[in-house]
Amino acid sequence: MNMINHKTMNKHFYRMKTGLLLTLLLFSGSCKLDTVNPNAPNETDVLTTREGIIGLSIGMRQFYASNGIASSYFYPAVTAREIQGVATFTNTLELEAGGTALPTANGNILTLWSDMQRLMSMSQDVINNAPKVTTLTGGLLSGINANAKLFKAIALGTLAVSFEQANISTSKTEKVTFVPRAQVLAEAIRLLDEAIAEINTTPVSPEFTSLIAGARFDLPSILYAFNARYNLMAGNYPAALSNARLVDQSKANAFDYNSQSVNPIWNTAVNLKFYAPRPGFGLPAELFEAGDRREAFYISTNNSGTTPTRTLTGFGGNQAANIPVYLPDEMKLIIAEALLRSNGSPDEALVQINLVRTQTAGDPFGVNAGLPAYTGPITTDALLLEVYKQRSAELYL
Repeated sequence: MNMINHKTMNKHFYRMKTGLLLTLLLFSGSCKLDTVNPNAPNETDVLTTREGIIGLSIGMRQFYASNGIASSYFYPAVTAREIQGVATFTNTLELEAGGTALPTANGNILTLWSDMQRLMSMSQDVINNAPKVTTLTGGLLSGINANAKLFKAIALGTLAVSFEQANISTSKTEKVTFVPRAQVLAEAIRLLDEAIAEINTTPVSPEFTSLIAGARFDLPSILYAFNARYNLMAGNYPAALSNARLVDQSKANAFDYNSQSVNPIWNTAVNLKFYAPRPGFGLPAELFEAGDRREAFYISTNNSGTTPTRTLTGFGGNQAANIPVYLPDEMKLIIAEALLRSNGSPDEALVQINLVRTQTAGDPFGVNAGLPAYTGPITTDALLLEVYKQRSAELYL
């Protein structure tokens, strides 16, 4: 991941405010030249009414599912060498070149930064204002609060893995300061812990599910999954282990798309053709295991020409394909890694690894490796390398 100096980035940071345009989020600056839409409710209406908070909660998720995924999946994946930037735009060429050729002012980097700032600002608006709306109560309010904390945590987690430092709060009136990534991750975990405690005390209501979450967004499991992920990153291995074990791995939680709101993986890589997948998930040749069915799931290879051409398939196969919020097998790999890094049982870790390796059917999203069981050394270092290999394949992009 790129390490961007945020003292330089600070000059690019700007304030944003949220509004609601019909059922979609409209973001506008405070410039006096802004055109006023007489049909759009003002910020006060959005943040002080039941309808406004519900609309903002829906828009927040939609923003991440489109803009947020497009920037947070592709740009780090170029740096990690999972994909190759093939468009001839300067931003893409700089990102592909990397190193000193990648300036702080690169438009893709700024897009990733600003998308997460926007998501964080929207989330904070809900957190600050939903409890003040008297018509939001019970499981609807707890769901709205927990949902907002989830997406703020996702914004913080994305910033933490993409930048050397980041801010952990947003303000329209005060100077924003940056803190090291460990502190950013700690804040994401704190928010997720609060969200889990809130819905455990007051479970989400059917009204929250019907109005905001939908049938393919099981909030408790999603909160546990992201808490497991970020605790593992932060080195909190017991917490990562306990959260991963609480995820319902039978659930296929996903973001849904249609012809009006298209899948961002399909749009960026297949429709616009800005990026192409590298062979073997971008792994060094000696680490890629031939026969891994996940390569054909994620990548379509055409060998008819003199040079093979590769296209993303998997969760970007068409404009309406859904994208998982997380993959259930990530939890198995988190359990394995947390055990190995905390001197837990290597035998139990190996069980989890083999559940991922040998799966031939039954995955909720159809991601099945179909590999034989692991036969290498049963040592911590060897098994951690195996976890890395399985992550690179199972969680491609």
